[in-house]
Amino acid sequence: MTTAASMDYETTLKGKYPAKRHAQRVADYIRNKVPGASGVLYLEGRATKLLEDNDEAEPFRQRRYFYYLTGCPLADCHYMYDLDADKSTLFIPPIDPDSVIWSGLPVSVDEAKQRWDVDDVRYTSDVNATLAQVGSTKPKGSSVFAIPSQVSDKVTFLEFDNKNFSILKEAIEVTRVVKDEYELAIMAKANEISSDGHKAVMQKVKHVQNERELEAVFLGHCIAKGARNQAYHSIVASGRAAATLHYVPNNADMAGKLNLLLDAGGEWDCYASDITRTFPINGKFTKESREIYDIVLKMQNECIAALKEGVLWDDVHLLAHKIAIDGLLQIGILQGDKDEILESRTSVAFFPHGLGHYLGMDTHDTGGNPNYADKDTMFRYLRVRGRLPAGSVITVEPGIYFCNFIIEPFLKDPKHSKYINADVLDKYWDVGGVRVEDNLVITKDGTYNLTTAPKDPEEMEKIIQQS
Repeated sequence: MTTAASMDYETTLKGKYPAKRHAQRVADYIRNKVPGASGVLYLEGRATKLLEDNDEAEPFRQRRYFYYLTGCPLADCHYMYDLDADKSTLFIPPIDPDSVIWSGLPVSVDEAKQRWDVDDVRYTSDVNATLAQVGSTKPKGSSVFAIPSQVSDKVTFLEFDNKNFSILKEAIEVTRVVKDEYELAIMAKANEISSDGHKAVMQKVKHVQNERELEAVFLGHCIAKGARNQAYHSIVASGRAAATLHYVPNNADMAGKLNLLLDAGGEWDCYASDITRTFPINGKFTKESREIYDIVLKMQNECIAALKEGVLWDDVHLLAHKIAIDGLLQIGILQGDKDEILESRTSVAFFPHGLGHYLGMDTHDTGGNPNYADKDTMFRYLRVRGRLPAGSVITVEPGIYFCNFIIEPFLKDPKHSKYINADVLDKYWDVGGVRVEDNLVITKDGTYNLTTAPKDPEEMEKIIQQS
């Protein structure tokens, strides 16, 4: 089986990000939806923006739609792709002598041509003139395809008969679901750095007093390895805080608490990793913690084994709930008939979120088609609905949580309370929450796992104990 460790991603990453091929795939999608489409695709990168009441720039995050067609991480850039000529043009900021004093020389036109997979590079001062020149050569009825609210006021499309602001965003979002070899290499790199960061936190967990120290360990590791940006705000949740799915503070003292849930992922070249591990702070799971951990790990392993091209994600999510119910019945938290428990949706009290989501340039990546209005509580928060294509990357992140706010209404509702043994449940509140999350590439016959962070319970205990 292919794994991140066996991928020769460093060789792949010596090449250029395949921006031109991405543009062609997006163009093919548009032509399929708009037969005879003629004209240009137009995109803008993220503009430099100052902090409110300050002369410092906000932290910069490149627009993902722009990056997908350019591979360019620079601020204040523009892009045009001529559908008829199959020609891409990147517009970069010209030299500003005042800025050079503070920030040094910017990327030049020649350097940009060398770095990025585009056919032509010009300065942003040439955008309107280039659009006008290209538009004047187009047949009647040609269009400019752009994204609403992502076109500067100074840009004009006067030479184009039609302005289509509806299809380009959709085309990029759908196309992004299936990754090419280069994108998978970037994500393997992000996963390797982040997996090592998780192990570094395991090695420190019993030697610190506060969650923020462990957040610093992970961030420091990522930055030292070249992954300066995080895919999302890290979740460093000790004890009962792990029952909060997107716990934010990361500043609680850890004394007297059982477990740490670490959900953290660094980013490499605008692509995310998203990894969760749960482990004992003192290096040894309690009986209750280990029981829950083993259920969650079984949920993950069996769901991964069920994955391949064409599998319906709803079915895999349902499988996770069935395994959770079996496990919680075995340890006595749930009671009664397992089919009735599944039908009543009582397991949602302990596993309230979806099994996973697409992963790519965004942590919750595009193309999942969720239905948050679904009246079925088991599927309401499922971020992917539909069949999984080969080449997509999806997280598999089952969890079991002991959150008072979520569980107490179930205990007060006779429909659910008859299936929950409150006396047994009382022994598990301090477990907090357990989640295990890996990043899986879907293939024709199965998957391969990009994530290498330790998750075997004995291995994690050994790492912590020997630290």
